[in-house]
Amino acid sequence: MRAELTVEVLSFQIRGSFVIARGAKTEAAVVAATLRRGRCVGRGECTPYARYGESPQSVVAAIESVRSKIEAGADAAALQELLPAGAARNALDCALWDLEAKTSGVSAFARAGLAGLKPLTTAYTLSVGTPDEMLTAAKAAAERPLLKVKLAGEGDRERLAAVRAGAPRARLIVDANEAWRENNLLENIEACASAGVALIEQPLPAGEDDLLAKIPHRAPICADESAHDRKGLAALKGRYDAINIKLDKTGGLTEALAMASAARAQGFSVMVGCMVASSLAMAPAVLVAQGADFVDLDGPLLLARDREPALRFEGSTLFPPQPELWG
Repeated sequence: MRAELTVEVLSFQIRGSFVIARGAKTEAAVVAATLRRGRCVGRGECTPYARYGESPQSVVAAIESVRSKIEAGADAAALQELLPAGAARNALDCALWDLEAKTSGVSAFARAGLAGLKPLTTAYTLSVGTPDEMLTAAKAAAERPLLKVKLAGEGDRERLAAVRAGAPRARLIVDANEAWRENNLLENIEACASAGVALIEQPLPAGEDDLLAKIPHRAPICADESAHDRKGLAALKGRYDAINIKLDKTGGLTEALAMASAARAQGFSVMVGCMVASSLAMAPAVLVAQGADFVDLDGPLLLARDREPALRFEGSTLFPPQPELWG
């Protein structure tokens, strides 16, 4: 039976603003793909990312370019050859996984080879700001067990000290979003080590990170912008200790699951992350995050209002998606 594809661009307001080294935003623009086959509906959501040359319009165009093949019955395996890794493939891939679960009655986690899904502890993100602003934000989130601290380059030692003072018991991940440079790399890593940071995410620009192979890693270093899919893993050996897997980078759940397995086999720790998006975007990533060393799926917690039905959060505990949402 043929499937009917619907594509729409949606916007979710962010609570306050989300600020990283590359800038600030007050809304999350996402693209949702819906596949209908008879009474069964499968859905997927992606976040176009300008850092990778994506926009809502370009993602919609990419999805439309394969509409006829998807509606004629192309499955997730075939999709890997139809589109490159990226947001467009992610929305379709996750919609296909969801549709297959709905039509077969076999859950997505079972098809992924998992015995079940357990609740996860997710990081909670603190936007970059002045030390005083970040101190206030850290105090407000101090009871959360894992905080992800956005940094921006110059002044990061003071920002990090402020966060540690505001949340003395929390484990910390810091994310520089490519903002550090050779002249401040070592002092910033030393500040992270002194603060007991558990993971440093993408300190240097992708393509300019050879230096990471030549310095001691006082704290584990994680590739984000430098890591997209399995093909690039071998080149990251020696520079990075961990890999941040995001479905919008891998092009969906299919490649994300394979990348997680390959990364572990090559000795990398695994982090599963997200863009700022709704519960529909997070739900498939919950499968990849089972057994991950770090989980950062707090996108819905940063929104003023999530979609319904939504994932259930209790503090920083994320519960598996219900079938009404996905999978």
